[in-house]
Amino acid sequence: MADMTPTDMSASLDPAALDEVVTFTSELIRIDTTNRGDGACRERPAAEYVAERLAEAGLEPTLLERTPGRTNVVARIEGTDPSADALLVHGHLDVVPAEPADWTVHPFSGEVRDGVVWGRGAVDMKNMDAMVLSVVRAWARTGVRPRRDIVIAYTADEEASAEDGSGFLADQHPGLFEGCTEGISESGAFTFHAGPGMAIYPVGAGERGTAWLKLTAHGRAGHGSKVNRANAVSRLAAAITRIGEHQWPVRLTPTVRAALRELAALYGIHVDTDAEDFDPDGLLGKLGPAAALVESTIRNSANPTVLEAGYKVNVIPGQATAYVDGRTVPGGDDEFRATLDELTGPYVEWEFHHRETALQAPVDTPTFAKLRAAVERFDPGAHTVPYCMSGGTDAKQFSRLGITGYGFSPLKLPPGFDYQALFHGVDERVPVEALHFGARVLDHYLKSA
Repeated sequence: MADMTPTDMSASLDPAALDEVVTFTSELIRIDTTNRGDGACRERPAAEYVAERLAEAGLEPTLLERTPGRTNVVARIEGTDPSADALLVHGHLDVVPAEPADWTVHPFSGEVRDGVVWGRGAVDMKNMDAMVLSVVRAWARTGVRPRRDIVIAYTADEEASAEDGSGFLADQHPGLFEGCTEGISESGAFTFHAGPGMAIYPVGAGERGTAWLKLTAHGRAGHGSKVNRANAVSRLAAAITRIGEHQWPVRLTPTVRAALRELAALYGIHVDTDAEDFDPDGLLGKLGPAAALVESTIRNSANPTVLEAGYKVNVIPGQATAYVDGRTVPGGDDEFRATLDELTGPYVEWEFHHRETALQAPVDTPTFAKLRAAVERFDPGAHTVPYCMSGGTDAKQFSRLGITGYGFSPLKLPPGFDYQALFHGVDERVPVEALHFGARVLDHYLKSA
């Protein structure tokens, strides 16, 4: 690739790139990489697909596996400034399960119908995987090189523990990410329609921590017809009821404060998020649909999700188990532990089933300004705001290497298109025009980064 000139900086993607981003999204969807969390997923066919297309662009992709078939791909584009920090661009290749009978279009067809690409992974996140491929290949055709090194990583296992994916890469192959100080990936820079004429693009600048829990209640086994004051099922049911009904206190992080201030300003509301009498819940009630961007991230949470107990209706089991999806705001771990100790009570033990740290990224930096500018260049009427993700991404694992992560997989979506509901939902799909927009924005940002 040749060095960039000012002309290169402002040039738009060629028509071939816009065609390829649609084709790549569709073809990646057709490669079934369902991850049920049982270790049976095989990302290798998708990894070979992206590696082949990166190689066609003159790169030298490396395929790495912790477990056979659980394949990751890493490649580096050398920048023109050897002194500049490198940037990580990462996307996962696995997807959550989909039941074909529930879908309008088969979830692994990758069908393009009425200007929309259908299938599992269309928004989470084979669309972004395809955008990166299309941009890199366009650069190869037009001789573009970025200023800073860009490391591209396609990972396995993000939809489960990430032990075969980003966790494995960060722990066993840190040298591949040498020089990377920042990264971009999924769940940000999509259109959120908050009302007529109000298009918001939330850019991820934080993630709540993952605190998945296993609860175990012990009791006295016995006949179902007998009085039993040490019933493990009853003890567990009482504990998960307390957990499900608990009202967690507000804990505002810098990212969430910034989001609240900027969203309030869009509605003409002046707030002082540092004031002692600031009422976040009261403000959320005034933000209309935009409240959904913040309401899940102003406090810790714990939602019971799985119950396991018993084997026969007339037998009281001696043990019962439950799983809880816990999430923690940055700095909220100690409160979370203490609260769970109290809510579970004396007869229920709890432990972490899976745990990952909460993240924060600064929003008053040149990096965030460039992310904002890239979106608003292609949608001048947009309002780009920071937000904290309620869930998590591979950025958690890459943070072990000192890499600050942002959620930035740009899509311009029409009114009524509920992007967030399609994550892990039925009839997942993405408009062709949204993919074109995303590729253009990504191209512009990566050139200017």
